[in-house]
Amino acid sequence: MQKEEREVDVLGAPHNPAPPTSTMIHICSKTSVPDHVVWSVFNTLFMNSCCLVFIAFTYSMKSRDRKMVGDLTGAQAYASTTKCLNIWALIVGIIMTILLIIIPVLILQAYQ
Repeated sequence: MQKEEREVDVLGAPHNPAPPTSTMIHICSKTSVPDHVVWSVFNTLFMNSCCLVFIAFTYSMKSRDRKMVGDLTGAQAYASTTKCLNIWALIVGIIMTILLIIIPVLILQAYQ
């Protein structure tokens, strides 16, 4: 008996007689970076508070430009700033809208 045959006898036969299969995972190298242009335009038209949305719109255009050039890191940085500015502009705009509804109602109730 040869050495390899003895090792097989000691270790035993494989438990699964099927040949091993491999799994391939395809990773896309192109990542999607949102530029938030639509959100900036919406905020510009409806929630223009303290000119934050003009700055957000500018940053979203810069993010789109960086993405077109291929600088994904710069595009992500501008997109992050745009998202933050749009969130703040939306919050301030909603609060101002609510106050513009509540304050006149309270004033009218005080005079009655």
